Amino acid sequence: MTIVRYEPWTVMNRLHREIDQIFGDSFATPAASGATAVAWVPSVDVHEEPERFVVHADLPGVDAKDIHVTTENGMLTLRGERRFEKRASEKGFERLERVSGAFLRRFTLPDNALADEIQAKHVNGVLEITIPKRRAAEPKRVQVEVK
Repeated sequence: MTIVRYEPWTVMNRLHREIDQIFGDSFATPAASGATAVAWVPSVDVHEEPERFVVHADLPGVDAKDIHVTTENGMLTLRGERRFEKRASEKGFERLERVSGAFLRRFTLPDNALADEIQAKHVNGVLEITIPKRRAAEPKRVQVEVK
């Protein structure tokens, strides 16, 4: 059984971050992002296979050198930064929809995850993290002696 900490404001914080992304940083507050240094949250797919868990994170425009994957105390942390170079606007206006800056995602690892064997690869803007599973303990049959 995995114990997960209940955080009642998680849904509201996520909604607030999404509103910030839609309307820009005009409503941004540290409470909305959970940290002052987080500018955006990458989309992530997590699925389970018989031998492993797989995490796919969309990180277009992020260099592999700017991605940091760590595990500590049963938590998988994905953090990094997307950098864009500043350009001068010749016509006096620009429309920027892609977010730049730091990102952060955290996941609680299941009890059967082998944290020491986690692997990550970055291909075409998608980060794939594979988390091998520990083999389930086979039930041991005890022979009953007759006296």
